[in-house]
This record gives sequence, structure tokens and C-alpha cells, in this order.
Amino acid sequence: MPESVSGRLLAFDFGTRRIGVAAGQTLTGTGEPVAMIAARDGIPDWDQLGRLLQEWQPERVLVGLPLNMDGSENDMCARARKFGKRLHGRFHVDVAMVDERLTSYEAKGDVMAAGGSRDFGRHGVDDRAAVLILETWCNQQAEQPRE
Repeated sequence: MPESVSGRLLAFDFGTRRIGVAAGQTLTGTGEPVAMIAARDGIPDWDQLGRLLQEWQPERVLVGLPLNMDGSENDMCARARKFGKRLHGRFHVDVAMVDERLTSYEAKGDVMAAGGSRDFGRHGVDDRAAVLILETWCNQQAEQPRE
């Protein structure tokens, strides 16, 4: 299926306590932090997610897939996939899973480089990790040969 030139995107960095959200578009290939949604054992406030989807009306939703460094899957991958399937089922959005290895690590480095706090529990980096997930997907799309 051909990609839209200026499609809106929402990206999610899934976690059991917080879910980071970023918005962006394929035209620029960049994203911005939008929200951090509280979750209880990976279950978010679905109404809050619905409001974000209604507000941004993304063409595609991206969910980070936290693969192990060797590319193998772990328990969190299954939970992230389940979250993506629930987004698709509840809101009928196109969902793509995106390899997010090292995004949280890179986001923490970005916060520290900008003089931010090391208290990542209180001042999470999940929304910044979601930006990196979005930009990773955009970069991968740009690298693919066009038909």
C-alpha cells in the first residue's frame, strides 16, 4: 500500500506504568511529545487514548516493540503487541509495530544532556521515547526503495 505524503502519526512507548505518546507526520519525519498516560499493569485510560486519537486523527499509529538486543522477543513484546491489537480493535486505526531497542536509553541521555533530572520515575522519558519511535519509523520508510 503506498504511503501518504503528509500523513499524521501517533506513536506510543508502551509501559506497564506509563505510556508515552508523540505526534508527527510523514512529510517532515519528525515528532513531538504529546502526553504521558498513566497505566495500571499496562492498562491505560482508554477514554484518554480515544480523546487523543480523536484530536490528532492519525493515519497510522505506531507502537514500540521492545525487542532484546539480539532481536528476540520477550514478555514486554507480547504486552506491547496486545496493546497494539487493542488500539486497532477499539479505535479501528492502522497499527504498525516499530523496533524500539535503546529508545528509552537514548531519551534518558537527551534529558540529561539538556540538564534534566535523573528522577526518571517522576519525570519520565516515555513521551520522548515515543518521539524516537516515530522518527525511527519515518527514517525506515524513507530508506525503503519506492516502486
